[in-house]
Amino acid sequence: MKAISLLLLRVATGLLLLIWGIVRLGAPEMGAHVSNKYYGGLGQATAIQMIWGSALVVVGLLCIAGLWRRFSYAAQAIILVTGALSIWKYLLDPLGLYLLTRETSQILFFPSLGMAAATLVLLAFRDEDSLSLDARFGWR
Repeated sequence: MKAISLLLLRVATGLLLLIWGIVRLGAPEMGAHVSNKYYGGLGQATAIQMIWGSALVVVGLLCIAGLWRRFSYAAQAIILVTGALSIWKYLLDPLGLYLLTRETSQILFFPSLGMAAATLVLLAFRDEDSLSLDARFGWR
């Protein structure tokens, strides 16, 4: 059951990165909008969106496959945990009760907390992820 649970976490978190990477590659203006609204404009340039989108696709695919887990899980954790930390107000006040207003709150961001936690679980149990390609090939 643990191996299947880790596989499901790996696929779910990797798909998130893959989908966001594809969105940024296909519609860099959407990524720029997110950058402007939630990250103070950091990385809004189209070229940066394309590079970032490519990186998300690569890390997402590596995580889904369970390849180079030492690198890919760490990269995924940095991406998802940093992403969650950058929207901390939305995580602490998803309903807009005390840090945000009801108009500025965004309940759809709350699952970012679960995704960040899931990637940390993957990192913590990396050696027990027996259904990864790394494990299948005998790579550590």
